[in-house]
Amino acid sequence: MPLQTLIKDLYAILPADAVLYETEDLKPYECDGLSAYRQLPLVVVMPQTESQIVQILQLCHANQIPVVARGAGTGLSGGALPHAQGVLLSLAKINRIVAIDPLARTARVQPGVRNLAISEAAAAYGLYYAPDPSSQIACSIGGNVAENSGGVHCLKYGLTVHNILKLRLLTIDGDCLEIGGEGLDSAGYDLLALLTGSEGMLGIVTEVTVKLIPKPEKAQLVMAAFDDVLKAGNAVANVIAAGIIPAGMEMMDKITIHAVEEFLHAGYDMNAEAILLCESDGSVEEVADEVGRIHTILKQSGATNISLSQNEAERLGFWAGRKAAFPAAGRVSPDYYCMDGTIPRKRLAEVLNGIARLSQEYGLRCMNVFHAGDGNLHPLILYDANQPGELEKTEEFGGKILEMCIHAGGTITGEHGVGMEKINQMCVQFSPDELEMFHAVKAAFDPHGLLNPGKAVPTLHRCAEFGAMHVHHGALKFTELPRF
Repeated sequence: MPLQTLIKDLYAILPADAVLYETEDLKPYECDGLSAYRQLPLVVVMPQTESQIVQILQLCHANQIPVVARGAGTGLSGGALPHAQGVLLSLAKINRIVAIDPLARTARVQPGVRNLAISEAAAAYGLYYAPDPSSQIACSIGGNVAENSGGVHCLKYGLTVHNILKLRLLTIDGDCLEIGGEGLDSAGYDLLALLTGSEGMLGIVTEVTVKLIPKPEKAQLVMAAFDDVLKAGNAVANVIAAGIIPAGMEMMDKITIHAVEEFLHAGYDMNAEAILLCESDGSVEEVADEVGRIHTILKQSGATNISLSQNEAERLGFWAGRKAAFPAAGRVSPDYYCMDGTIPRKRLAEVLNGIARLSQEYGLRCMNVFHAGDGNLHPLILYDANQPGELEKTEEFGGKILEMCIHAGGTITGEHGVGMEKINQMCVQFSPDELEMFHAVKAAFDPHGLLNPGKAVPTLHRCAEFGAMHVHHGALKFTELPRF
């Protein structure tokens, strides 16, 4: 379909200012939070109603035009990278909190609603939404569903998939499906879990029913400093082995501590090789007991200094430093590459050692900050994209971290998704037969492959190419994507 014909047909569905096609208007949509890959879409559309989305999908389906859904653009795996010959479907204006039911402890929200806005709206009822990504002030719930996002409190309260009950979904041909239900369980296959984390490849989410939980009576944070990263890693395992499931358990290494402290002045120990943040929440009595047990375990694990938050402001201040780790990285390096892998907790010290060796091998600094309690690593590789070859070297370094996670018994993503960034490592984690099954699921929802094509699940041909180059210590280039 010629572009002008497409624009004319879109104008019949949307107001003129909701259809963008001039280069300067498309530029803000060329990448997501991972800006190493950029691509201008053919056109951007910004619907305000579900009916408009239906008509857009029907138009694209009839003319075999690819569609890439986009939320707030905070993704970190290239999952919302536009298609050069496709429509970028922005859901930012589909952003109403439809209803809050304080008795059922649920909220019905549209995909463009910010994560934090749900808790702000539920606060009047003494409730909140538990998953809290570091980008929660900006990221949207639709994007959280697409990537199965977590956050610092996912250890105790779970990822997005554990905190939603129902999805309203549009298929590529515009049909409306309701997946899940208001009860604790639904009959049939668990399609809710299948769709959560599907990265916009199976359908377009137009409404999410989330669980709300009561605000705890008290929360207190234990901050422990260690003179050895491996001791801190072992301390994490010791806390969990004692049968304690903290509300959150986060870890930062020395380079991260310094970057954060110089940026935010959170009160971290600048002499520490690693800092562990461990939070307890619940009743006053429960918190007092659990904090005491955690304090003892951390001391026995080799902590050199332990502090307890004395009030809510201090607790939030300690967490603010952790949540500012990514922007802090931007102050100490021209560019950074945020990885996301998950490993068994017992392999934490081993993998951290491996990352340190790779950092020396590649001559690139790496900030380690992660959800220590569930083994979800977020190494931030610091580099300069203006230096020829440094991005490619950084990608190779990142790929080896992910493969190390696989060999340690883990996986290549914890909450950021696969997108374009990790598509080659999918070839390492999964067999050809498994990948064929993934493609079969995709075909069941989207037979012509129009929704977010080329993401998350590699073709077997691509895996064959990657395997051949991997054997010869090469690095497969994303030849279909332009670089900057």
